[in-house]
Amino acid sequence: MPDDWIRKQTLVSAERYITEELKEYEQKILGAEEKSLALEADLFNNLVVSLGEYLEAIQLNASLVARLDVLLAFAVIAVENRYVRPEMNDSTTIDIREGRHPVIEMQLSVDEEYVSNDVLLDNGEQQIIILTGPNMSGKSALLRQVALVTLMAQAGSFVPAVSAEIGWVDKIFTRVGASDNISLGESTFMVEMLESASILNNLSDRSLVLLDEIGRGTSTYDGISIAWAMVEYIHEHPKWRAKTLFATHYHELNEMENTFGRVKNYNVSIRELDNKVIFLRKLVRGGSEHSFGIHVADMAGMPKSVVKRAHEILAELESGEGDRKISKPVGELGDHREGMQMSFFNLEDPVLKQVRDEIANTDIDNLTPVEALNKLNEIKRFIGLKK
Repeated sequence: MPDDWIRKQTLVSAERYITEELKEYEQKILGAEEKSLALEADLFNNLVVSLGEYLEAIQLNASLVARLDVLLAFAVIAVENRYVRPEMNDSTTIDIREGRHPVIEMQLSVDEEYVSNDVLLDNGEQQIIILTGPNMSGKSALLRQVALVTLMAQAGSFVPAVSAEIGWVDKIFTRVGASDNISLGESTFMVEMLESASILNNLSDRSLVLLDEIGRGTSTYDGISIAWAMVEYIHEHPKWRAKTLFATHYHELNEMENTFGRVKNYNVSIRELDNKVIFLRKLVRGGSEHSFGIHVADMAGMPKSVVKRAHEILAELESGEGDRKISKPVGELGDHREGMQMSFFNLEDPVLKQVRDEIANTDIDNLTPVEALNKLNEIKRFIGLKK
């Protein structure tokens, strides 16, 4: 071996050598990352120090660029989405004509048009709107729509509407959606009550309050009582008349219009056709009598037997026959399997899907009579006829 080669390692069938030149390269490579990070930190610190005397000018430029960015975004969406300039004033009126939800309308398909709605709230004639209507009809979207149009107007943006007169608001209170705080031992209903209490304790004459299905987390009578008392409190407040949109399935609240002058009933209209519900999503005057929850359950793919039984129970309750006790379903299994006539097209039912798969995977041509009986036994166990 050359004299300048240095033995580094001896193996069973080989020896490894290194030279001074390779050793220098090794040290350079191993130390390169550390030197790179140190150099980067040094350059950055020097840059920060050198920019210190220009800090005020840089912050001013950043603020101006940010403002231009926001105004440009406002202008672009206003032109692209047919927004209009709202009239901001010192009144206590919110008058939105043919308002739209700025997010939902962007998510619709090309051939689908957003159904716009008028909303008028003021402190004199129509302070509180009780909003009823079926599930999925668009009540919650309407609440959010009013909040977003009001917020966009006060932020300096044009708004998705044909026209809008917005008397400035100081607070937008919302109690929308379900939430809980398990770590603090607070149930969904407890969180709802805490947030509702905070709203009622911080009202002002220029507040906008949006309440969605208050009281649904407890018994029906408790929920109605709480919802009624909250609306009454907002209407009868000795100092403030907070503008309020209250979406609810408690149709009993429609009676408040007859007692409280500034409470008005509205509903999101629907049309019934061939025992099906068509959502028109248009806000109309007057209260609604039904929520059509069973229709929505049917649309969601609930087993037909459950939907049918729900209709039977609802009919009993509405007729007063269910005041004492709901009657048992007819038949050995209560017709929970469509009167034992199973539909293999209803794949939302996991039991029927399992039965279908068992039959589909059975080679009928090569099945012996005993095997056929065993297979029938298995299917009976699936649907609960045999344990």
